[in-house]
Amino acid sequence: MALIGWSFGGYLAPRAASGEHRLAACIADPGQWDLLEALRANLPLPPAVRERLPEIAPADLEALQDQIRSNPSLHWTFQRALWVHGLDSLADYFRIAGDYSLRGRAEQIRCPTLVAWAEGDPIARFAEQLHGALQCPRTLVRFTTAEGAGGHCEEIARSLFHQRA
Repeated sequence: MALIGWSFGGYLAPRAASGEHRLAACIADPGQWDLLEALRANLPLPPAVRERLPEIAPADLEALQDQIRSNPSLHWTFQRALWVHGLDSLADYFRIAGDYSLRGRAEQIRCPTLVAWAEGDPIARFAEQLHGALQCPRTLVRFTTAEGAGGHCEEIARSLFHQRA
């Protein structure tokens, strides 16, 4: 049996594979490493606020929340994240983000693992870090914007993803 994780599943599948050694293969699309580190790197927060993560005052997030509310795609992304984790606020999301790391787990994966990295997907930013930490047979598959597959989870070129996987 192979396990494939898509979007946040790109974290969940390797996490599961780190403790389930009967799997024949694992695919992380996109490969993820550490949610808190990714939030620190990708979100437009002032450096002082970024340094305090995950402990953050709701007032420190007002500018970011305004940006999120004004962008329908970003609003959907964060609203969905709150629903998925059963949370009420962005500050709560930051507080639990540190629980979602593959540090100390990636090297426990034994099955062959494919890590997807799409050029324009900010969630895939640390795919190479996951790939580098794996001690099992592993493959990093890159997808580019030029081939129409550079977005989140190669969403407009899934057939290319399936061919390569």
